[in-house]
Amino acid sequence: MGWWQVNADTLAGSRFVLSPLAEAFASLILLHKGAGGYAGGHPGEQAWLRAHLPAYRALLARDPVTALLVRAGLGREWIADFLTPTPRERESFAEGVARVRAADPAAARAHLRTSLAGAVPAELERDDLPERAAGLLEYVWTRAVRPSWDRRRRVLEADVVARTAQMSRGGWAAVLDALRPGTRWLGENRFQVNLHEYPPREISGAQLLFVPVTPQHGWVAWDESEHRYAVVYPCAGVLAAGAGERRPAVPAALGALLGGSRAQVLALLGSPLSTTQLTAVTGQALGSVGRHLRVLLDAGLVERRRAGRSVLYSRTGAGQVLLAAAAEDAGSEEDAGSEEDAGAEEDAGAEEDAGADRATRSGGEPVTAPGAGRRRERDDRT
Repeated sequence: MGWWQVNADTLAGSRFVLSPLAEAFASLILLHKGAGGYAGGHPGEQAWLRAHLPAYRALLARDPVTALLVRAGLGREWIADFLTPTPRERESFAEGVARVRAADPAAARAHLRTSLAGAVPAELERDDLPERAAGLLEYVWTRAVRPSWDRRRRVLEADVVARTAQMSRGGWAAVLDALRPGTRWLGENRFQVNLHEYPPREISGAQLLFVPVTPQHGWVAWDESEHRYAVVYPCAGVLAAGAGERRPAVPAALGALLGGSRAQVLALLGSPLSTTQLTAVTGQALGSVGRHLRVLLDAGLVERRRAGRSVLYSRTGAGQVLLAAAAEDAGSEEDAGSEEDAGAEEDAGAEEDAGADRATRSGGEPVTAPGAGRRRERDDRT
């Protein structure tokens, strides 16, 4: 496993950072998987691939050198470093991609040799690799990410708020253990960043960044010259799976108490969401969602906090208890109903058997019932 030695001051000074460049690169990984036959893991991802994969495939078909660069740079266990410079706070996409474009061509080829664990193909022995990589990232950003960036940014902000709340309840260990598969706090100032057998790194005193992205991919990156390290991880939350996916069921008793629409809002707030996000997920009007939130706030069932330019809402402890109690009652009713149904089926079966027996005794035919007789997640160091 790969792990970093982190002292208390480094962890205390760490930051959650949003990175448009990391979002674009994670989307490039998703397109790369889709070009290889991956169909998407949930409806939102599938719809995104259907919308953007044909044009991406056509682009690579017209440019075989860039197609080969992508395959080489996204190695099996290692991503070429120059493709994913370590994120910086408040860096725009243009500023980030400029760092990709400014990479030294010789260094870029060396990074490809590492990602390939071998020689670079002759077609890639050229000096325009950073320019090609930057151009491809600009294409992905412009065509496939920027049109939905406002929504993605709200999802990422909600994830940061949720992680911060998790830290207040369980400390940094709880956050790191749940960040993504392969990360966990080992104790003794050791932070496991992935499952690969890489040498441990001493990063005490470094700037440590945590960077969420909406595609379900992650990696780690560092810049030793600036003493900056980053863990890029897939965000959690309802909209990470696409609008409408993974909606929690609303217990009937809770709907009767609060009203179906208001109960749906409460059920969705296991992860912090804004009014805009709730509108997208529920299909309710913005004004209706706002009124539901006001009632839930006044009742102490939800709370709100600001994250950047967004106000995010989440369930309080009281809201969680109410939802859990309603779900438990619904489960009990379902069990009781199942027992009644089983009894009814048993009675019907007994009547059917009696009828079959009568038919047989009378010389007829016995009566019988009709019809009888996937993921490999990229979490490599870049």
